[in-house]
Amino acid sequence: MKKGKLYGLGVGPGDPELLTLKAVRLLREADIVAVPDKGSGEKTALQIVKAFVEDKELLSCPTPMIRDRVLLDQGYEEIANTICALLDVGKTVSFITLGDPTIYSTYIYVHKKVVSRGYEAELVPGVPSFCAVAARLGTSLCENRQRLLIVPASCDLADSMDICANKVFMKAGSGILSLQEQLRTAGQLDRASMVENCGMENERIWPQFGALTEGSGYFSVVVVKEREDL
Repeated sequence: MKKGKLYGLGVGPGDPELLTLKAVRLLREADIVAVPDKGSGEKTALQIVKAFVEDKELLSCPTPMIRDRVLLDQGYEEIANTICALLDVGKTVSFITLGDPTIYSTYIYVHKKVVSRGYEAELVPGVPSFCAVAARLGTSLCENRQRLLIVPASCDLADSMDICANKVFMKAGSGILSLQEQLRTAGQLDRASMVENCGMENERIWPQFGALTEGSGYFSVVVVKEREDL
């Protein structure tokens, strides 16, 4: 029996209309759709594609929000085991992931494990959240010779502030007010904007990030532009 194939599908940041034609086709053709489950009850990626998977068999893939690398790797190993067993019997599996599968994606760890075992797998790009955020703000990410720095906001940000580049801080979430204070200290807060839950029903836009006085959700993206005279 010919083995099946795994697809890692980027489904964009939240708006179903930002799904690519290829992603829609592969969802419709899939035997099984693998859905990441962080354990909070919210399956954001599934909500984006629900119109295309109503008749599909869904595979729940636990991907808890923990920092223990050993436990995380064990979880990815178990998901890979399950997917490989499906591929062995000729099933086509589409694993949905927010944004793009090559940018801070949980899926990529499963992808590497499946590929290392000799199975066929393909990465299918999606619209990254920061591109959608820039469009929502009506601004560019890079012009002329400008550079772009993409930073996970949960990391130590001290060494990022002095880099001469337009900056994107992703998944700011619980650290949003700390990020705001660090940008203020660095003299960059006046050039910062934020979109929370871009493309989703509960989207919020802050053209002036400094006006934010409360916490925000996990899917918060902050864009900081360099001064135009640099």
